[in-house]
Amino acid sequence: LSASSEDYLEAIYNLAHQHKVARGKDIAQSLNVSRASVTGAIKLLFDKGLANYEPYGYVTLTEKGSKEAQSVVKRHNIIESFFVNVLGVDEQDAKQAACKAEHALGAAIIPRLLNFTEFYCKQGGYITAEFQKFCRLKGS
Repeated sequence: LSASSEDYLEAIYNLAHQHKVARGKDIAQSLNVSRASVTGAIKLLFDKGLANYEPYGYVTLTEKGSKEAQSVVKRHNIIESFFVNVLGVDEQDAKQAACKAEHALGAAIIPRLLNFTEFYCKQGGYITAEFQKFCRLKGS
């Protein structure tokens, strides 16, 4: 899937979990795109068997689409968590960076990042505190 298709899957998935439904206008607002862009993307997802859609109706994910969306959301959450909890990045900055990084990091890197984050959390916060102190001293 393209990065754009993954973004649409993630938006539909998140909206459906937050509001019980995903509507075209909400998807457009979530991704800051036009309604026409949403319609085109939803048609592509429909053609790939990932989404169900009727004009002027709700958008739902198929079982296949839901599994793909869950994978995208998991990657995003792992990366965002790493940025916030390990690197000490502001949550809003981490969220934006995670959106970009989730598409660039491959299948070999994401599990390693998850493993590192889990390992790191079990070790306690000593390293984080020292790293953040180091960053403040460096002015970054």
